[in-house]
Amino acid sequence: MVMAIGAIIAGLILLVWSADKFVEGAAATAKHLGMPTLLIGMVIIGFGTSAPELAVSAMAAADGNPGLALGNGYGSNITNIALIVGLTAVIAPIAVHSQVLRKELPLLVVLTLIAGSQLLDGELSRLDGWVLLGVFAAVMGWSIFQGMRGKESALADESDVQLTSDLMSMKVAIMWLVVGLVLLIVSSRLLVWGAVTIAQSLGVSDLVIGLTIVAIGTSLPELAAAMAAVRKNEHDLILGNILGSGLFNTLAVVGLAAVIEPMAVASEVLYRDWTLMLALTVGLLAMGFGATGWRKLISRFDGAVLLLVYVAYTGYLLSTVVAASTS
Repeated sequence: MVMAIGAIIAGLILLVWSADKFVEGAAATAKHLGMPTLLIGMVIIGFGTSAPELAVSAMAAADGNPGLALGNGYGSNITNIALIVGLTAVIAPIAVHSQVLRKELPLLVVLTLIAGSQLLDGELSRLDGWVLLGVFAAVMGWSIFQGMRGKESALADESDVQLTSDLMSMKVAIMWLVVGLVLLIVSSRLLVWGAVTIAQSLGVSDLVIGLTIVAIGTSLPELAAAMAAVRKNEHDLILGNILGSGLFNTLAVVGLAAVIEPMAVASEVLYRDWTLMLALTVGLLAMGFGATGWRKLISRFDGAVLLLVYVAYTGYLLSTVVAASTS
């Protein structure tokens, strides 16, 4: 058990660090190759914050633990909205006025409904996984197309400043790209081993471990990005990052896991985890849409409500762990 806990801690630290280095190397390499900044921002930087979830879920599915993969995908969405948006709003109310947000939030609600419809038969088949990946490719393609047509992009502007002000050489970029990818795989395997070992020792499901420990750990890049955005007063980036991560988790993370290893889905995933994920997404939409239109704050009170929901949900999951260990 002690080794497993150490593996989770070491795996999470290495996972977050390696994901950051992988994204830096990939972005700099793409810049050297002449890739448009908008594309770097939307694809590489967007992928980067979800790289831990993707790596862990792919590794878990490949190791025959698809419940951990599913828990990680859904748990990360719950953590992102309830914990990260909630905590950020308590620290500094989040202004909601982006035109992109008006499109992405309703889209995330629709995609969450699509994901839920796949759970009704109690399984996620390989076909379901390909459907999710296909929808993900379509959404990304449309977003890139729309972005290329537009004249402004806050994300593209920000990534352009970062890349031009501190652009590493091509040789160094490729080195960090390779090193980051290798360490991402190693740290994911370490984290999955530790999580599965603890789950087996406590007699709880991989799903619960994925929804709690692993989901929080793999959401650390989103938390770091949110805190940085608060300091810069870039409210659009806070919600844009969370919503973008939600798209990746719902479609790419779960879809990739199902393609690698089709899985049976317990009924509680639908009525407990997916339902909460949908409720939080709809709730965020309601918080962002007020009587005066989209120019509204997600207030400190809203943030406190989100945090209370997260505490209650996590407390319930932990109570099932205690019940399982004492039975």
